[in-house]
Amino acid sequence: MKFILGEKKAMTQVWKNDEVVAVTTVKVDNCVVSAIKEKSRDGYSAICLGLGQRKAKNIKKPQLVRFKKLNIFPRYQKEFRIEEISEEIKEGDKVSVTTFKAGDKVFVTGISKGRGFQGVVKRHGFAGTKATHGNKDQLRMGGSIGSAGVAHVFKGLRMPGRMGGDRITVKNLEIVDINEQDNLIYIKGAIPGHFNGLVMIKAEEGDLVILKEEIKEEKQVDKKEETAKASVETESKEETESIAKKEDKQEEKVETEEKTKDKDNDKKETTKDIKESSDSKSEVKETAETQETVKDNNLEKDKS
Repeated sequence: MKFILGEKKAMTQVWKNDEVVAVTTVKVDNCVVSAIKEKSRDGYSAICLGLGQRKAKNIKKPQLVRFKKLNIFPRYQKEFRIEEISEEIKEGDKVSVTTFKAGDKVFVTGISKGRGFQGVVKRHGFAGTKATHGNKDQLRMGGSIGSAGVAHVFKGLRMPGRMGGDRITVKNLEIVDINEQDNLIYIKGAIPGHFNGLVMIKAEEGDLVILKEEIKEEKQVDKKEETAKASVETESKEETESIAKKEDKQEEKVETEEKTKDKDNDKKETTKDIKESSDSKSEVKETAETQETVKDNNLEKDKS
């Protein structure tokens, strides 16, 4: 027996030879073996599958302890009973979409859309009464529910009530195609449930196909190599940036030194000019004084 969990998506059309077939797409995203129950320990043998991703804070503690060991946090979890469990299947393994093939006959289980409280016309398909010829407000009525002599309503009588939200299984649906890259399964016809609703797909014949651990190891190695390359690139970038910063600082220092030297030279030149101007002024004063003394001497000689 083989089985898988998925989320119902929109309906579409697929070409099969020369015919167009209406199909429902089911997305299988991260379907993991969350637990294995053994007959010796639990009283029966079964496999629990988990689907999707969920926040750890929203998971109950007993389940969270087990999920942390496996490093998984599934949103949904469903149990499938099996008579024999192969030794290859282990907790934490991912179930591949290739478990199913085109042409397989499967049972699809889901919860139907909730319709709320509905009348007998929509809920049970009653035809209703005539709209004219003496009828008033009786078009969609249920009519009589029995004789008065019994004095109670028989069980199972079709009456208005809650509709939808029930667990429904549709049998012998055909798988038209499988998209392994996008993890999609195309099932012929309509299946129960709303958009993004949980769907359980099961077939009586066949075994589970699990993704190999080698692929996981290769992916882990690739991730390690990518992280190492990224770290080397970041280090080289940091080194080049630090070298460029040092060069910029050295250039700034040289520029500041040149500017200070130019300022000092300008100050020296200004001081020299000031001294020269002061010396010239003093010489002019001395010459003027000598001329005045000469004039005074000449005047005294003329008087005498």
